[in-house]
Amino acid sequence: MTEIDFTTATPEQLAAVEPGEFIRIVKQMSDKDVKEVMESPNREPIIGAIFQRMPGLFRADRAGSTSATTHWSITGRPDGGADEWTVRFADGACTSVPGHDGEATLSLAMSPVDFTKVITKSGNPVMMFMTGKIKAKGDLGLAANIANFFDIPKA
Repeated sequence: MTEIDFTTATPEQLAAVEPGEFIRIVKQMSDKDVKEVMESPNREPIIGAIFQRMPGLFRADRAGSTSATTHWSITGRPDGGADEWTVRFADGACTSVPGHDGEATLSLAMSPVDFTKVITKSGNPVMMFMTGKIKAKGDLGLAANIANFFDIPKA
């Protein structure tokens, strides 16, 4: 497979990258490279694709009876803002929608570089929280376990 350049790829090319391939590519990138991609016009389609794929990677058997609404803020947008998403767990299902919707059980804020480390499991979210790289408000027990709710492909 031809290596994709996340800074110049079209939205269609980005959408065609499977989660395992995405993780493999991102794990090979330096923090500087990830930051460059997240400052490119492809930031929004990449972040959108990640959140849109979360329900497909969700493992209800691992989440059990968890019912929660999480608000995610990926900071550092070129305009100074943040990309915001809501991920909800209820009745053995996971949904994700753009924006912050409803009352949050847990709110998470992080830079795009730290976000990619969390979703590729190349960073330790607990240590990232302890060192201030991830800001979390609300149910911190959920924050510590949320990654286990997903079947993250191996790179």
